[in-house]
Amino acid sequence: MSKQLIECVPNFSEGKDMTIIRQITDEIESVEGVKLLDVDPGKATNRTVVTFVGEPNVVIEAAFKAIKKASEIIDMSKHKGEHPRMGATDVCPLIPISGITMKETAEWAHKLAENVGQHLDIPIYMYEAAATSPERENLATVRAGEYEGLPEKLSNSEWKPDYGPAQFNPQSGATAIGARDFLIAYNVNLNTTSVRRANSIAFDIREKGRLKRKGNPITGTVVNDKKGNPLRIPGSCKSVKAIGWFIEEYGVAQISMNLTNIKDTPLHKAFEECNKSAISRGMRVTGSELVGLVPLKVMLETGRYFLQKQNRSLGVSESEIIKIAIKSLGLDELGEFDPQKKIIEYQLESKDSRPLISMDLASFADETTSESPAPGGGSISAYMGALGASLGGMVANLSAHKRGWDDRWEEFSKWAVVAQELKDELLHLVDEDTASFNHVLAAIRLPKGTEEEKEVRKEAIQNATKYATEVPYQVMETSSKVFELCKAMAETGNPNSVSDAGVGALCARAAIHGAFLNVKINASGIQDKSFVKSILSKGKKLASSANSSEKEIIKIVESKL
Repeated sequence: MSKQLIECVPNFSEGKDMTIIRQITDEIESVEGVKLLDVDPGKATNRTVVTFVGEPNVVIEAAFKAIKKASEIIDMSKHKGEHPRMGATDVCPLIPISGITMKETAEWAHKLAENVGQHLDIPIYMYEAAATSPERENLATVRAGEYEGLPEKLSNSEWKPDYGPAQFNPQSGATAIGARDFLIAYNVNLNTTSVRRANSIAFDIREKGRLKRKGNPITGTVVNDKKGNPLRIPGSCKSVKAIGWFIEEYGVAQISMNLTNIKDTPLHKAFEECNKSAISRGMRVTGSELVGLVPLKVMLETGRYFLQKQNRSLGVSESEIIKIAIKSLGLDELGEFDPQKKIIEYQLESKDSRPLISMDLASFADETTSESPAPGGGSISAYMGALGASLGGMVANLSAHKRGWDDRWEEFSKWAVVAQELKDELLHLVDEDTASFNHVLAAIRLPKGTEEEKEVRKEAIQNATKYATEVPYQVMETSSKVFELCKAMAETGNPNSVSDAGVGALCARAAIHGAFLNVKINASGIQDKSFVKSILSKGKKLASSANSSEKEIIKIVESKL
């Protein structure tokens, strides 16, 4: 079973005093097992969005300590800011990341809320997936009236808090705790200072749109349905909440959005719809900003969307796709956008998990020549396969970009995407081969003082050796797919790069034969003879097929030189 991970994104009503913010984040970082991913203060909103992640028990411990510290050092009676708010810790959502369901995440949210309500005397309202009634699911409804409206709200029996006292806490206000899907807080910048005009765009795009009126769209009579309820003209973006505001810090108006379901409205669609509305109203979008972190898939989807609009190959590197997304959305207009700090997967990624491919070429070669037995032939074979795929991808991208071949860009883009997938898999296997060898060493070092320990050690060695045999076989299988790519590029790709397709085929063959040597030497220590017979038989077929494929591709290449 995979480790349960949840993300917590509390919003604190302080965005100017870094001393206060640091005291809160210090509390979070004091909890072992929690990783603080991002701290995003906003001066105009006077609000800081903090993001941290970990297993559920340590996350709610850190959240409690942060809420407690905020209640001690933030005085809501003196707070002013552009963003709607009702408490020192305004909202505290929990978000399932991996190995955990939304229902389980909501249960952890209730444990946190009960603890806060009981020990800190703060009124707590549950929202979204943790809501105690349908009327309380929407955060905007829960927060209606904001801090100033809390005394009246708390005196209303319909708004009795889910946890904590039904009494006004002048210093800390109230807090909304919930469980929700990943939400993207996204602001689009306009070339105007007018909040009214920014709001017009917000009404055009947000899901709930604007009130339907007779005559003048601003001052006309509101149109009601048969039951007397006001009718609305829905906006163009489903699952989007939006308002317009002026940010004094930047001197521009923005459309501030929450994208609550990126399947309904991806980031690029929200941007494009804002731009479309702005142009229709005599304005234009100048850039945008992401508040907090964003999933990698969102940035990749955005980058691919804009590449496709440019009729450019989608099979470029991950870093290039992200660069296109940043530039297309203008995410660096108001300040630096560092993918390593803003993309959640990059924050969680450790160089320790990819020690070899994180090296530069010289360091990798030096590590290979050292007295250590790993990295060895298996990792080198995987790297040769990755280079073969990369060369095939290079020819595909050069072909997609070739002058006069504009009508064929999609054809070559598909091959370039295949190349990137093969390259990434083989790069993963570079480190995986060395890791599998280290598992064998770890098993050999297990204690063997008793008969029971000997049996455990023996089984561990066999299991580790099997896996150390399967990894180079995966290199063989993956590298064999490089031939189809290189053959297609040799036959139909940019003729000026046909030799590169040939070198790619040579790399793939070397990778397969090199990996097969590792399969053979590791299989010699395995007692499961049926496993050995099967993997050696399949490996022999791949090696033989590699010889034929390489000869065929080199023949095509030679004919074009």
